[in-house]
Parts: sequence; C-alpha cells; structure tokens
Amino acid sequence: MSVSTMNPMQPAPAQTWALRWLHLQAKALLVFGRRAQAMQVFRQILQLRPDDLHARMSLGYEALRAGDRASAREWFTVAAQANPASVNAVFALAFVDEELGHLEAAEAGFRAALALDEKMDRAWYGLGLVLIRQGRLDEALKALKRNTKLQPMSPYGWYQIGRIHMEQGQPDETRNVIRHLRGFEPKVAAQLERETGLKAGE
Repeated sequence: MSVSTMNPMQPAPAQTWALRWLHLQAKALLVFGRRAQAMQVFRQILQLRPDDLHARMSLGYEALRAGDRASAREWFTVAAQANPASVNAVFALAFVDEELGHLEAAEAGFRAALALDEKMDRAWYGLGLVLIRQGRLDEALKALKRNTKLQPMSPYGWYQIGRIHMEQGQPDETRNVIRHLRGFEPKVAAQLERETGLKAGE
C-alpha cells in the first residue's frame, strides 16, 4: 500500500485545471470590457478556492471602482490577512482606510507595505497624505520626498510638498517647487500658483 504525498491543502489536479480555466475566462472577459461577468467568474473561483488572492483583489478593486469603499475594504482585509506578504493586498487595504478616514489604520498599513517593499512609491505618497491629514507635516515632507525620489516625474508628490512648504511659512521653497513643476507638468504648477498666490518668478 503506497502512501500519498499530495498535500491535502492543495487543490486536486482536476480542480487546478478548473481554476486555471476560470482565471483565463475572467481575464478574457475583462479584456472585452465585460466586467460584471468577470466578477461572477471570480466568485466561482472563490467557491473552489476561498483563499485565491487574485480573485479577492479583483473583487475588491471592482467594488472600489463602483465607489463601494466599505465592500472593497472587506475584500482587501481578508486578502491582506490571508496574504500578509502580499504588498499589493496590504497597500490596497491601507489605501481604502485612508479614503475612509481611518488614519491610524492607514498609516500602519502603508508602513507595513513599505516594510515589504521600501521602493513602493505609491505607499510613500499614501503615507505622506495620511501624515498631512494628521498635521504631522515634517514627517509628511520626508515621506513625500521619498516618493518624488522614486517617481520624479509624477507631479502629485511635488504638489503636496509645495503645499506643505507654504503651510510652514516657506514661500521660497514653494516657488522652487512651482518652478520645478513648470518643467514637466505646467498645469499642476499653475494650480499651485493659484492656490498659494505665488509665482515662480517672484
């Protein structure tokens, strides 16, 4: 009598093929813009494999896309708890927490994402926003500078840095940011000028 070496926690071969086929179906449906049907397929996947990370994340992103942040948070919470090493799951939960105003949870989530990947520029930006909302401007400035170092051509971090400098009574620093933004994102530079009343040339 032989002893089976199959891990009972792993799906059987037939189930594995069924899951692969369902994932391919969902991907094809998304490519052709049939999102509602794709979400039904992801739910089928979860019936076969409740811990499927891709299915949970996809359903969470769809809820977020529909403006249902509470449902998105539920999907991302389960995904992050079941897959604590998934930087995307951890980040997504932090992102929704920030959107919902759960600032302490969002800060912890962004820091957890950065512990997994310190080069995740989106997490540095999200952390910067949370710190701004908490009034911790010096810390926010450091986080946003990390964001702009990793993503120098994205205007969003620079815009927030300019606003922080203005809030801290440093208009010359804000002018420097406006001047910098004019070089690659003049619309954002103009917005910062309008909001602060400053001109880079002054």
